[in-house]
Amino acid sequence: MSGAARPKKHIGQHFLHDRDIIERIVAAVAPQPGDALLEIGPGEGVLTLPLLRAAGALTAIELDLDLLEPLRARAAEVGTLQLLHADVLKVDLGMLAPARPLRIVGNLPYYISSPILFHCLAYAAHIRDMHFMLQQEVVERMAAAPGGKDYGRLSVMLQLACTVEPLLQVSAGAFRPPPRVESAVVRLTPLAREALPQVAPAALEQVVRAAFGQRRKTLGNALCGVLDADAIRVCGIDPQLRAERLAPADFVRLAQQSVAVRAASVL
Repeated sequence: MSGAARPKKHIGQHFLHDRDIIERIVAAVAPQPGDALLEIGPGEGVLTLPLLRAAGALTAIELDLDLLEPLRARAAEVGTLQLLHADVLKVDLGMLAPARPLRIVGNLPYYISSPILFHCLAYAAHIRDMHFMLQQEVVERMAAAPGGKDYGRLSVMLQLACTVEPLLQVSAGAFRPPPRVESAVVRLTPLAREALPQVAPAALEQVVRAAFGQRRKTLGNALCGVLDADAIRVCGIDPQLRAERLAPADFVRLAQQSVAVRAASVL
């Protein structure tokens, strides 16, 4: 790209340049006129422009001030681009979706991908779908089934909130500069409200975090500050199991039990 920006290592910039990968991502998103598209970290705009061309309008959040004006100039004759200079972790995504649910796209900085994922999950009610480029091992953790080393807190929390669909692998050579890891694109589709866990999110987060906090511990030991062994058994779960053996729905039952135990203790 003529006048290409110099990637800034301290904010994890790796600019996608592989045309085939770009086309496949845009095809996976399949933007339509009227979609409420939001791009996180548009960089040089290699995804922004084809998305904008298809949808007619797009909002992008970019932390790097130096990239804003070049991107605004490239988009001027393509469609209506709203650029926000901000840290996405400080943006109220719900305010960006007053009329239609958001369709979020992003090549996420790998060093901060999990915080961005959890930030987006907090606004899942305002989101139709998300397409993210992430480190391949993170995508593997997101989609992991119980029982394996990849299965953990990220797997459980995401799978209780979204359908997780790995879409394609991306080699390091698709970026400038090449990262030291392989990448992958994943689609996250928030579940319908009636399919969401019927428990307070804070209680669920507490149980999942404690259960996976020290993976070698049994549930009875890992959850000792939240639930005792008898309370775990009430859920139909063996307290001698380790967290990675439980399905996401098991953690919901444990969280519901923790709420019940807490309520009983104040009566």
